[in-house]
Amino acid sequence: MSTVTIGPNEQRKQQSNIFTLENIQPAKKAIFDTQELNLWYSDAHALKGINLEIREQEVTAIIGPSGCGKSTYLKTLNRMVEMIPGVRTSGVVTYKGRSILDRSMRVEELRTHVGMVFQKANPFPKSIYENIAYGPRIHGIRNKKILDEIVERSLRQAYIWDEVKDRLSENAYGLSGGQQQRLCIARCLAIEPEVILMDEPTSALDPQSTLRIEELIRELKKDYSIVIVTHNMQQAARISDRTAFFLNGEIVEFDLTDRIFSNPSDQRTEDYIAGRFG
Repeated sequence: MSTVTIGPNEQRKQQSNIFTLENIQPAKKAIFDTQELNLWYSDAHALKGINLEIREQEVTAIIGPSGCGKSTYLKTLNRMVEMIPGVRTSGVVTYKGRSILDRSMRVEELRTHVGMVFQKANPFPKSIYENIAYGPRIHGIRNKKILDEIVERSLRQAYIWDEVKDRLSENAYGLSGGQQQRLCIARCLAIEPEVILMDEPTSALDPQSTLRIEELIRELKKDYSIVIVTHNMQQAARISDRTAFFLNGEIVEFDLTDRIFSNPSDQRTEDYIAGRFG
């Protein structure tokens, strides 16, 4: 009787389709769990059988070439994708055990827990103070003392308080690009979410502002779960705990970031990280 031996390369290929990492290190609790998620824009199949866990108090980076489904997946996590006509989905996405695609989950409730920071800073055409106080006011907070405390706490968390504390009544448009992005992060923090979604938050910033945002992300993960879409491989390597590589609407590989960048299981991951395509 002949014996078939599976070599190391073949074992790595088989393991590349396993996206749960319980056998690698003690797992933190999953806050988002995505199972067999498919998404279509009319007839275009944008996400194909996505299986992915987002863990508490970790930074999860999503990398991949343009048009591979990264931002689509991110916007699915707070249902912003539903604003696009013709979108339909199948599969399951749960937040703390509750299905977010079930209509019993109100969008407003979900977005209270899952904040978002966009690629381009988008402060409101209001004062710095009113930008931060806006969300808490929407949620019924009217007490001036409490609002003052929220504004200061949020701006401190976003590492911008010392730069704006004497300018709170000024229009937010007077801030620099990097300051505006940190203001938008503070605005997100003001409603006390548990998850922060970031869609290329530093792509329009200079290197110094980028490093400040990255420092902020490392600090915020002590209290928040963060999912960041980035085209910057060095950024993903610097700030994330786990990395998912998307390609053509599918997950090629999901692993600890150190392993993704030092010893990926799939040749396509290695080629993308090395800049051979994308």
